[in-house]
Amino acid sequence: MPVDETLATYSDWCYFTAVAVYVLAMVFYLTEQALTRTRVRAPEPALVGAEDRDAAPVDPDERAGAAEPGRADRIGRMAVALTVFGALVHLASLVLRGIAAGRVPWGNMYEFGSLLCLGAVVTWLVLLRRFPVRRLGGFVLAPVALLMFLGGTVLYTSAAPVQPALQSYWLVIHVFTVATSSGALLVSGVASVLYLIKTNPDRFARLAPRLPAADTLDRVAYRITIIAFPAYTLAVIFGAIWAEAAWGRFWGWDPKETCAFVAWVVYAAYLHSRATAGWRGGRAAAINVLGFAVMVFNLFFINLVISGLHSYAGLG
Repeated sequence: MPVDETLATYSDWCYFTAVAVYVLAMVFYLTEQALTRTRVRAPEPALVGAEDRDAAPVDPDERAGAAEPGRADRIGRMAVALTVFGALVHLASLVLRGIAAGRVPWGNMYEFGSLLCLGAVVTWLVLLRRFPVRRLGGFVLAPVALLMFLGGTVLYTSAAPVQPALQSYWLVIHVFTVATSSGALLVSGVASVLYLIKTNPDRFARLAPRLPAADTLDRVAYRITIIAFPAYTLAVIFGAIWAEAAWGRFWGWDPKETCAFVAWVVYAAYLHSRATAGWRGGRAAAINVLGFAVMVFNLFFINLVISGLHSYAGLG
């Protein structure tokens, strides 16, 4: 099937527009954080009544990081609106790419990275509805914008049909599951990094007070991982099934497979430590950050430097 060059061009335009919008939204998030007061306000006088006695105490860190209902709040809302708009344009770039090439739009490193970043942005937008973490948007969009910039420059590949070895329905299932779960785990890794910053105020005296409560960051990282990890596990299983169909074996310790398994072990250790050992502090966050680092290593170094059975595809 010939490639529709016009739609492919429109896809590229949408891609770089999404990058620009994400960068602008990141600036707005960081501006909101800079304008946010960090001084803890005195607690309101207690009122006598059942409702007040039963009310949960306000976390001092949450009071310290609460944005005033003025310019900072308006800028934060604009940042969220820009993020939603960027995600829609980003989605349009993938859809147009798929229509132009006549296949699913995640058949090479450029497209895989784009899908991963969209998964991260969607995860972030879902988080905003459940946790008071809007001011972290700049830290989430920074790696997204960087990955997309590298994808659109260093890793860019023109729209084209995939190689015969990749013309399988497992390309739809396996790669989509890997990309979206990896995107969610990216947000989890950022939350754990910020947790370590929050719990080290002496080293990060200017930034730590402006972040949400450490408990909130810890819960965000854990909630994401506990949902994304089963999806990542399924992705590894789907990959093994595809490998058996394509190469006649379920597992061959290819560099890509090995690194994916190492990442799986690290994330399993993170969840196991939280469930059995009761690790909820810096040790658990450090394990989660290690898993994030292995994922990044797998995405770039394994794909681009080490030769293996997955190298020809540029798949994640």
